[in-house]
Amino acid sequence: MWFLLLMPLVIMIAGLVIFIKPAFCIEFQKKFYAKINWRMEPINMEMEIRNTKIMGLFLIGAAIATIIYFLVKG
Repeated sequence: MWFLLLMPLVIMIAGLVIFIKPAFCIEFQKKFYAKINWRMEPINMEMEIRNTKIMGLFLIGAAIATIIYFLVKG
């Protein structure tokens, strides 16, 4: 049971990092893709940062909903 609560906590931390440091996450992703021989460049960096922050908020919300579900379900 502890694993079912640990994973949402890890996902929530990842969501916080993505929300707080979206530019870092985008650069990390660009470097990862370069290592596998792909070039990735956002067309509009402002929009990419906004969308990355939204993705972080979604992860945080999904993690919180999962934690609440498991705590209520027992």
